[in-house]
Amino acid sequence: MKIFKITLFLIILLMMMSTVSATMNVIVITDPSGVDPNGASAGSMSFAQNMFQSTFLMSKEKQFVVLSGGEGASTPRLKAIVDTIARLENGATASEAAAAAGGYQGIRVMAGGPTIGAAVGGSFDAYVITVDPDGVIKVTPYKGGLAVLQPGQRGAIIHLRNTQGNPQYGSATAVRRETAINIGKMIRDGYSATTIVGKVFEEVAKDAGEKHGGGAVNLNSGLTTGDMFTPEQLNETGYPMDEPYTKICPNDGWSVGYPSAESYDRCPIDGTPLKVVYAYEALASAITVTQTSVIVSVYGSDETGILETTKEIVKASVRKNGYNANTLSAAINRAVDNGILVGVNRVEPKDINVKPASKAVGVYFTPLPNGRTSPPWNLPVGSGILDILGNMQTAIGFVLVLLVLFRSTLITSFRKR
Repeated sequence: MKIFKITLFLIILLMMMSTVSATMNVIVITDPSGVDPNGASAGSMSFAQNMFQSTFLMSKEKQFVVLSGGEGASTPRLKAIVDTIARLENGATASEAAAAAGGYQGIRVMAGGPTIGAAVGGSFDAYVITVDPDGVIKVTPYKGGLAVLQPGQRGAIIHLRNTQGNPQYGSATAVRRETAINIGKMIRDGYSATTIVGKVFEEVAKDAGEKHGGGAVNLNSGLTTGDMFTPEQLNETGYPMDEPYTKICPNDGWSVGYPSAESYDRCPIDGTPLKVVYAYEALASAITVTQTSVIVSVYGSDETGILETTKEIVKASVRKNGYNANTLSAAINRAVDNGILVGVNRVEPKDINVKPASKAVGVYFTPLPNGRTSPPWNLPVGSGILDILGNMQTAIGFVLVLLVLFRSTLITSFRKR
């Protein structure tokens, strides 16, 4: 039901904007058994605007993704998406679902999952990559109709076209083939699907210019980049995936995003040189499960930078002290006090929901009232004393005002005495 609510949201968006489509779609399956937590991944990006319209629709429960695009009109695209989702919800394979796009002029739909294979249907220029158990790589071009990566097969599908106005227009044909070959080599060499998708984003963004997020998903683990790279406003482009995204302190997890990051070379907490993280690196990191990875959820604030900064702080604290609500809240509060986390109040251990078994941490923030950016100071005196001091200061100020207003009268009176 949740994925249909997202589809409804997309319909509303389509009513408010001009037609646009993703020009790069990719699905990579390195473990068709579904066991590897990083064994299936997908993503979309484009040079075009409004990439939240055509990024991805993912079902975490049934582990499938639907990527859309094409040069057709908006309404047929939505119908094709809804048709594809309905088929997948009813147990269809990727090929059966993606075939829905064939009934809509100029529309492309790509669908897939770790156990249902992958397919692209409708209007497209794509390569299907397969890697056999003995390491043999096959890269096959397809143009329109239906192209399928069968269930149980290691491989990938990549679609790539250029957007009108892209300075690198005309590069898509060569880049599509070269990237497909590199995908096959990386699958053969044992790279995870999430790592490969990150590399695809890097290569396509640099070499073909179809570089605006969009985003990506981890189909096995249910991780997504969410709105990390999608446009903040309608009719804008997403984040350029080949540009620096953030600077991170390797020791304590402090981070700052661009363009603010241009003002920092060292961590303001411990002086450590900051590491520059490019958008394609941040994408791969966000969807990849590792031994030390932590799934961080933030509630109570949608302020820019809160989610990303909190994630890095939590990850650094977990690496040092494990899943401890006390140390986690202390690390977060240091960031609040230092002005790294802005617009939220300090947290207490009860505000930290820790689940070590699933490597998950939830942080519940309370937004500051009246547009405040930082909480009040914790001073070693009570509020009553502060009130008294304030009243005294007011009285002294009142006396000074009287002295200024009546200084001539007072001086004359004093001289007469």
